Amino acid sequence: MTATNAPRDRYYAVWIILFILGLGTLLPWNFFMTATMYFTSRLRDSAPAGDKQNGTHDGTEGDTRSVLESKFNNVMTLCAMVPLLIFTCLNSLLHQRIPQKLRICGSLTVILVVFLVTAVLVKVDMEPLTFFIVTMFKIVCINCFGAILQGSLFGLAGLLPGSYTAPIMSGQGLAGTFAAFSMICAIASGSTLQDSAFGYFIMACVVILLAIVSYILLPRMDFFKYYANTSSTKSSGDEENKMDLLNKDALESNKTQSIALDVNAEVTENPAEKTLVVDLTDVNTTPSISVFGIFKKIKVMALSVCFIFTVTIGVFPAVTVDVKPYIAAGGTWAKYFIPVFCFLMFNLMDWAGRSLTAKCTWPGKDSIILPGLVLVRVIFIPLFMLCNVFPRQKLPVVFAHDAWYIVFMIVFSFSNGYLASLCMCFGPKKVAQHEAETAGAIMVFFLSLGLSLGAALSFGFRALI
Repeated sequence: MTATNAPRDRYYAVWIILFILGLGTLLPWNFFMTATMYFTSRLRDSAPAGDKQNGTHDGTEGDTRSVLESKFNNVMTLCAMVPLLIFTCLNSLLHQRIPQKLRICGSLTVILVVFLVTAVLVKVDMEPLTFFIVTMFKIVCINCFGAILQGSLFGLAGLLPGSYTAPIMSGQGLAGTFAAFSMICAIASGSTLQDSAFGYFIMACVVILLAIVSYILLPRMDFFKYYANTSSTKSSGDEENKMDLLNKDALESNKTQSIALDVNAEVTENPAEKTLVVDLTDVNTTPSISVFGIFKKIKVMALSVCFIFTVTIGVFPAVTVDVKPYIAAGGTWAKYFIPVFCFLMFNLMDWAGRSLTAKCTWPGKDSIILPGLVLVRVIFIPLFMLCNVFPRQKLPVVFAHDAWYIVFMIVFSFSNGYLASLCMCFGPKKVAQHEAETAGAIMVFFLSLGLSLGAALSFGFRALI
């Protein structure tokens, strides 16, 4: 069968399903991140009763926060990104050993259970330290399984046409927007912070359930079945003949071993002469996959996406969340400043950037402009550090007015979504089709590496201020 025989994606059903799966992937993490006010309110050692109930925090009281409260954002980011990196690495190495259905459905189920527990614990009183430890454990858990889920989804998208990576990236972008908008609505409703948090986590459970149902429906789509079967035909039909990826890489790099191809011979090995005789039909039906070889083809895209998220997580939210409004120290503007111009603005523009790649893919995958634009983003680190961040001890405030912060946030978030989505789309398309899933796993590994590096650097960036 050829590409001209491919069925149509009727009603964009597969596109919508991938969008929902992308939404379910990052929604849990975003609900944790945007519920910062709820978490920090439960970590205060001696906050007034009214503040604990309503979650008020105008940022003008100076550095009177408890240790757990002041370090929450940094530790939360680190506890999220390091497990994400580790389990993404494990997934890239072991994804062929574990069925895709188990990886995706199993991960979604575990995340669902974690959020059900989180919703219940909203109503349970706990000591600040105990609450801190339990919260970090839950963050570690959802990001461990979130890493497996992300790697599996991008690998799955690598089997489909190039445009089908975009809905996953777009869905992930909407996850943050949805969480931020929910938080703003909760503030506007005047409900207590505890009730708002309970609603956050229940809503996350609903979306995760929707993602599970969507994935169950995916194999029934003719469009998906066509590309899945095409990929399966080009892969080995005998799973027992598949070698571990690292062993394959080591075998290829062993220059003392020669390979002889014999059309009429069976697969045999002569230990004395170190000569491997391979049936030519097996070579055609079982293409070799080298992790290092694939990385060499996609290294520019992989390193670019790593650098993008190192810069992004280095300052968001550890630095950006502590920017205080300059126009009005109190009142409505101050109340909505961070929810709107930090979380909602970032996620809206990030989503816009990710979604634009479905229509525009400039610059091309072989252009030097793309890595150049990626490197330029490092300028955002000093720009945000010189905004009206408080408390601060060392650096001066250069960009005090709120307009500076808003402009920086728009360009910062849009470039993050657009450039990251381009890199994630281009990566699997720079290799052969049978290498696409491994390329996708490698790309997600470097994405996670960037997140982890950014989380570690965020402590230093915040300390410099």
